[in-house]
Amino acid sequence: MADFGISAGQFVAVVWDKSSPMEALKDLVDKLRALTGDEGRVSVENINQLLQSAHKESSFDIILSGIIPGSTTLHSAEILAEMARILRPSGCLFLKEPVETAVAVNNSKVKTASKLCSALTLSGLVEVKELQRKFLSPEEIQSVREHLGYHSDGLLSVQITGKKPDFEVGSSSQLKLSTTKKSSGKPAVDPAAAKLWTLSANDMEDESVDLIDSDELLDPEDMKKPDPASLRAASCGEGKKRKACKNCTCGLAEELEREKSRDQISSQPKSACGNCYLGDAFRCASCPYLGMPAFRPGEKVLLSDSNLNDA
Repeated sequence: MADFGISAGQFVAVVWDKSSPMEALKDLVDKLRALTGDEGRVSVENINQLLQSAHKESSFDIILSGIIPGSTTLHSAEILAEMARILRPSGCLFLKEPVETAVAVNNSKVKTASKLCSALTLSGLVEVKELQRKFLSPEEIQSVREHLGYHSDGLLSVQITGKKPDFEVGSSSQLKLSTTKKSSGKPAVDPAAAKLWTLSANDMEDESVDLIDSDELLDPEDMKKPDPASLRAASCGEGKKRKACKNCTCGLAEELEREKSRDQISSQPKSACGNCYLGDAFRCASCPYLGMPAFRPGEKVLLSDSNLNDA
């Protein structure tokens, strides 16, 4: 018992399962009660009923699970989380469990020692470490086969401990923030300069203050509507290839669009007889529009989906 650090007045929980020998469980409980004394308490819980026991948070100083000689208890993630919940801050968990040494074995029942340590860490415990590792006794091997239905030649028994942090889950602490005012980084304004640029209501009535009418600042030329050609940038449309600027406001984009439309119309084949637009019945053998539907003069010929399917 000295390995577990149990002293008088502590609350201890012993977790067992169907693989635990009853005589060994009774002997362990008697020794623990002698150590804790009248002021302490020893609770015995079945691992399958631990989640339904409804223990309050921070109920035990130490939890012993699977420690009973001959026991082959397996601990799920839910069980480890419940043990971490009912442990008091700075309380310790001691557990013993059979583990697999073959890394290549992928079994959902038996974990490796590293995965078992990781499971304790994920449950919220700290300072997780392995205390002891030994081979299973013949009785424990038989218990694994009977109660777990698992057969392997690479099983070991490891004893691992973990400690709950010295704070409770959900606890809060006030952060100490600096209350000193930081400088804004802006330069200080000279009061004399601020007064110079300030105009009060009394100054509006003071005849000694010269006020300028904003309309007098405009010349007659400023009131005329500007010519769009004068608004065009010096480099707008210059060069071998005229190109309008993005978001053009001088009218060059519209002008180029009109020129493009005229070029498309002029590039279409011209009819020599003047009957090409009437249809194939009026077209000659060398007509470039032969096979196309009738159209209006100057209209671009487009084939519909139905014509394409018929073709």
